[in-house]
Amino acid sequence: MTKLLGVIGDPISHSLSPLIHNGWLRDHRIDASYEAMHVPAGELNSALKTLESRDVLGVNVTLPHKHDALAASAKATDAASKIGAANTLTLKAPGTWHADNTDAPGFLHALGTTQGRQERVLLLGAGGSARAIVFALTNAKRPVTILNRTVSKAADLASELGDDQTVFGDINQYNEYIESTTIVVNTTSMGHSKEYLELPDGRDRVFFDISYGKIAAPQLAHAAKQGWQVKDGLTMLVAQAAFSFESWFGVMPDFDKALERCRRAVEAAQ
Repeated sequence: MTKLLGVIGDPISHSLSPLIHNGWLRDHRIDASYEAMHVPAGELNSALKTLESRDVLGVNVTLPHKHDALAASAKATDAASKIGAANTLTLKAPGTWHADNTDAPGFLHALGTTQGRQERVLLLGAGGSARAIVFALTNAKRPVTILNRTVSKAADLASELGDDQTVFGDINQYNEYIESTTIVVNTTSMGHSKEYLELPDGRDRVFFDISYGKIAAPQLAHAAKQGWQVKDGLTMLVAQAAFSFESWFGVMPDFDKALERCRRAVEAAQ
């Protein structure tokens, strides 16, 4: 019988996850389908109960359900528990969901091979995505500075998921830290209003914006012009999906092939 997979969110029509996962299912000749599932806020538990009757194997979870997904699970990985959110659920038995958070390893995979302990990462923003990133960086022993408009949120994030090397402050202080950093990661929503941070000479350092498409375009274009190596959120999206796929099927799918599918889809929509 064909197994069911999907991504739950609100809104969800924009999601590239079906494109990513259905491509991998075809590549590996797996008898399963992956659907986008619109579930309004507060209705995750009832949706999960309905899915159990449809021979579901697992689901990805996006906004606004990541916290509720963790709460609805009987068991959770260390990453999901510490981050306080789950983006991957697997049905192990009737009524028994297991939670994971693949955003953390997905971010590190997307970031790629770097110099490790000699680096300092400058993280802009302290929201949900930032939590997974700080967890990943701290576990990877990469020092991080967290800057946010609301400094108390940066302080809380540093205290909860950082280590003794973690620094926090106001986002307006970014010029004080940027010359001594090797990687800048932008998780803020500035791109939604077409704003971007003025950057100094990148000197071939990395600027990673976790948004993609039109939202990230102004910031990444500016960063590239200033000599930064730019990365966008499509890399993280595909990487976290790959770790979810591996957790369900025990095989790591083709990252590059899926990333190319996504880039073509985003370009066609612009």
